[in-house]
Amino acid sequence: MKFFKVVFFVFIFTNAFGYEDYIDEKVIAYDEEIAGLNRSDNIPKESLKNPSDEYFEGYLQSLIDMNYYEFKVVVLVKNGTVWLANVPKNKLLAKSIIAYLRDVPGVKEVKEIDGVPPKDLAKMEKYVNRPKVKGVWFPQTSSLYQPMIADPRQVIYSIGYRGMDRVVGRTDVPVSLGDDFPFFRWIDVWPWHGDLQIGVETGIWSVFDLQPHPDHAGGSELVNTDFYVGIPLVYAVNQWAWRFRLYHISSHLGDEYMVNHPSVVRLNPSFESIDVFMSCQATDAWRFYVGPGFILHSDSTFPMDRLYVEYGADIHFWGKKIYYHNLYGTWFGACYFRNYQVNDWSFDGTFMFGYEWSKLQGVGRKIRLFVDYHNGYCNEGQFFKKRTAYWEARMAYGW
Repeated sequence: MKFFKVVFFVFIFTNAFGYEDYIDEKVIAYDEEIAGLNRSDNIPKESLKNPSDEYFEGYLQSLIDMNYYEFKVVVLVKNGTVWLANVPKNKLLAKSIIAYLRDVPGVKEVKEIDGVPPKDLAKMEKYVNRPKVKGVWFPQTSSLYQPMIADPRQVIYSIGYRGMDRVVGRTDVPVSLGDDFPFFRWIDVWPWHGDLQIGVETGIWSVFDLQPHPDHAGGSELVNTDFYVGIPLVYAVNQWAWRFRLYHISSHLGDEYMVNHPSVVRLNPSFESIDVFMSCQATDAWRFYVGPGFILHSDSTFPMDRLYVEYGADIHFWGKKIYYHNLYGTWFGACYFRNYQVNDWSFDGTFMFGYEWSKLQGVGRKIRLFVDYHNGYCNEGQFFKKRTAYWEARMAYGW
């Protein structure tokens, strides 16, 4: 009896290891197989060579609805040629959608149509001209007003290292937490058939001095934190976008900084302001923007003259599709300038260079690695009227 028990356990033991080896081989084979997945693997292999127009049309429509659902773009397919109806008027968004479909295996050409399909697709006229939604709640895949990348107060998540700032400290860590939350987007409004959107922006910017004076207690010190909330109203059509914004900024010195600098008197550089910006996507690479602002109210401890103007440009170049990771990467450069009446309209500029990754070409949230150089006035609270210059290396995520 003991003999049979021993044989039984040996059988179970050896088969267990054999089965585990079998699973490991399957897992390794599976890992090797999925390592090279790309968009074409979503289509059955037998359908790639000669898919029916109906099948291909449904597949492409699902891709568009998944990534650009708020625009209600209609996809039509005829012999591998893709026709798009209801393409958004925003030039950047339209080019992003077209580039996305051109990347799909089997697509020969992508064309836009305005309302009625071409003659050989006339039977689809009712489908194209069916009633469209007038708006969408919480659009999350695209931004109508692209960010001013080099703006030191861009609403974004970021962390970095700053060197040679003679106001805040010679070695600093700037941190920002912020996002743009769109509430509602009206589609195809006003005589120009553009899109109108309202939302809210919130942001926090802090800076830490890593090497305060040796006589100061503790290690690094929090120097300053700014808090921001704004309500942007954006209208975009073709290559143009306009943004009207009402916002509030308040500033607070850090506890460690105040302990280490007992002679410093805390001021309250808080203010409310409105501004109107115009942005133009002049070419596929170049974008320009400009906007005047008016300060409605400022605290009596830190009075601000009323007027200011901000302007700048950015360029994207050498972009490419990274097929292995299904990402789009591109180099970028940007510059941002501001002139405030309170600072006698003096020069204040920031210059930036880096690389960014996104899921979709030109739109959506992005990860950026970059270096920048600032020469002008300090951005930190009550140091706003002091001139400085510094360089930074940063990583950021957001629009």
